[in-house]
Amino acid sequence: MRSLPRHSFVETAWRKEAYADRPLPLPGSEATISAPHMVALQLEWSELFAGAKVLEVGAGSGYLACLLARLCSPGGVVEALEVDPQLARFAAENVRANGYAGPVRIRATDGVRGWPGAAPYDRILVSCATPRVQPAWREQLKDGGVLVAPVGDSWEQVLVRWRKEGTSGTTEEGPACRFVPLVEGR
Repeated sequence: MRSLPRHSFVETAWRKEAYADRPLPLPGSEATISAPHMVALQLEWSELFAGAKVLEVGAGSGYLACLLARLCSPGGVVEALEVDPQLARFAAENVRANGYAGPVRIRATDGVRGWPGAAPYDRILVSCATPRVQPAWREQLKDGGVLVAPVGDSWEQVLVRWRKEGTSGTTEEGPACRFVPLVEGR
């Protein structure tokens, strides 16, 4: 995480706060760039490996997508979905500016449906609060794949790691957390 300049993923007004361990607002929305400790926990729980194909739901600033690409190199790819078109542009600009335009693709689309065009995925990381692990995400995950998501209501969630095993899976609960809510289909 130290090798990727977090300040280049926030607006100029927030750059002095970029390395504080707290979420920061993103332009024109209620979305935030997650606190560094939470990003580290998501990355640790995802059990990444070189060459992994990853789906991120809730691209926000593009910061997590670039970290995912770095940890999945060589050969890994990241499909990052963002429902807010303005944020998708912001994320795509940040990804390009930081040199990750090859392995990271930002798509302005509803993440609830995942991205079946590139499925199946080795890993899926969800960067917004979801009431449950969505059916599309379960379907798009490879057998043995891992999904990490904040599951709960709009005020409090628990970080969940769901591991696909055939047509079902196992769930492991982690710490309480708070993410902005998943926004469906604009």
